[in-house]
Amino acid sequence: MTETSTEKTRTAWQLSGFGDEVDPDPAIQAAVMLALGASYIEVRSAWGVNVSELTPEQVSELKELMDAKGLKVSAVASPVGKVDISLPVEHEVERLRQIISVAKGLDTKYIRIFSFYRSETQTPEEIRDDVITRMRALTAEAESAGVVLLHENEKDIYGDTPQRVLDIMESVDSPALRVAWDNANFVQVGVRPFTDGYAMLRPYLEYLQVKDAIMATGEVVPSGQGDGELDATIAALKADGYAGFASLEPHLASHHELGGFSGPVAFGTAARAFAGLAAKNGIELS
Repeated sequence: MTETSTEKTRTAWQLSGFGDEVDPDPAIQAAVMLALGASYIEVRSAWGVNVSELTPEQVSELKELMDAKGLKVSAVASPVGKVDISLPVEHEVERLRQIISVAKGLDTKYIRIFSFYRSETQTPEEIRDDVITRMRALTAEAESAGVVLLHENEKDIYGDTPQRVLDIMESVDSPALRVAWDNANFVQVGVRPFTDGYAMLRPYLEYLQVKDAIMATGEVVPSGQGDGELDATIAALKADGYAGFASLEPHLASHHELGGFSGPVAFGTAARAFAGLAAKNGIELS
């Protein structure tokens, strides 16, 4: 029996997911992630407490729980940069210092960040220089601490289009600042993710956040059911030799300022949809 070309070129990615989209209780988060075959979890909050407010004692308890379950932490999903640009530089630098301590306590080098909201009367161009100043300050902090910041292309921040994400990456120019790629968020600002942005941002892409969305309505849907060009993105990443994290962030039940929620059932639906696309492309998830 001969192997197919897909079998011969099978690739392994590390499956992770936003635990607090499952349940506020990290024990339940861990149980669901393990049931889905994941070896990692992404931490945005635990016991209803955002990572920016976790105490050292809570971080230690969370690490012990994950160790006991056999789960590692892929990234800390911080809210840094998900604030108005009018706040002083030091405001987010101080929050990042706190979150760096959380990341180190959870034994991960990755911290998700954003690139600032603006007022309704401001254009992206008007806040551009202030954004770059803040991103450089945050990245300098990351460089000193030996961690890597992952910029997520959240809608309505400065870096919500491929061109402006590229501007941030080229202007800051540091290996301590990379791209967390989110297909659904690009769709929600009218971008065709793979067609319009993949080639441009691939040199900086270091982390995949998994969700899809419908262009006409912005509704978030399971992988492959929207306009996020996830199949093409996954195929291209595999061809490029990507072997990093794929983190489920389904947002299938509700969405709020600091994130989204799915619940165990919808989270499982999202996981199975992504697993189907991964298998189609010869990618093993673990």
